[in-house]
Amino acid sequence: MSIAMRTTVLRSTVVAAATALAAAISTLPAQALDAQWCKDVHIRFFVGGAEGDAFGTIVYNGAKQAAADLGPKVDYIFSQWDVEKMVQQLREAVAVKPNGIAMMGHPGDASIMPLAEQAHKDGIKMMYQNVPVPKVVEAFGGGYVGAQQEQQGRALGAEAFKLAGLKAGDKAIMIGPFENEARGARERGTVAALKEAGVEVIQLSSPPSGEWASDPNLAIPVITAALLNNPDVKAVGYPGGQMLGNVPTYMQAAGRKPGDIFNFGFDTSPQIVEGFKGGWVQLTADQQPFLQGYLPILSLCQQVVLGLAPMNVDTGAGFVTPQNYEIVAELAKQALR
Repeated sequence: MSIAMRTTVLRSTVVAAATALAAAISTLPAQALDAQWCKDVHIRFFVGGAEGDAFGTIVYNGAKQAAADLGPKVDYIFSQWDVEKMVQQLREAVAVKPNGIAMMGHPGDASIMPLAEQAHKDGIKMMYQNVPVPKVVEAFGGGYVGAQQEQQGRALGAEAFKLAGLKAGDKAIMIGPFENEARGARERGTVAALKEAGVEVIQLSSPPSGEWASDPNLAIPVITAALLNNPDVKAVGYPGGQMLGNVPTYMQAAGRKPGDIFNFGFDTSPQIVEGFKGGWVQLTADQQPFLQGYLPILSLCQQVVLGLAPMNVDTGAGFVTPQNYEIVAELAKQALR
């Protein structure tokens, strides 16, 4: 065979091989990006609160949208923000052996650790949302979607000090699950920032069972008594959107008018939007709960189907104030923001 002929044959072989390789590679993303490409995956998703909960509904809507977009079979778990119930439900979820579990981190590292270990042994992919569990993730993997608790809490405390015009020696009330090592880090961060600025902070501990989040009216007697016993309080901080959305009820029960006290906290909701509109609420930290529903399901699908690493996303998005709340108002009313 002549050199020219061998060159032609070699060139033809290389071209054919390259074409075949390109064709093989091109099929991979096409298969992965087909509609409902996650349809064979089973996920258990922890919403956190009860059905209809102000914050949990936004998380739930995000998860539902991800399921509609991607196609997995998703079991939605509602826990009324009760950490003991969450642990029991996680135990049951691991026993079912789904492909993946998206778990609220409220019970903390110590409570979740043995169940995460069993999930790891069973090949169950894990994601955590809303409250980080860094020791669990370090030991057995998984990702986290949510705000960084202490960091966001400190930022809110500093912003409240500035916007409320507080000064050293002023008095504020902060409500929160201070005894919960994981979940309480945010409110402890707010208290720390205010105290470092010289503010006297009265701490009101919310029940560990999460009942004030499930029914904010249960906190009326405690908050009213604190305000009546401390008439010089300049600001009150709340641990979540459920209670922040109930601020008009608390203030009216204590005989206060809009603007008498600087009310601040976390999250957005239709009730919080109305609070801004009525002059009852002055500041909230947004943590984009829709993403805390959507992204854990997306990440679990990517891990199971595509072998990708877990996502880690900080959803803290800054602050909502009377000057900018209208930007998110319509989406908040639709339980999307």
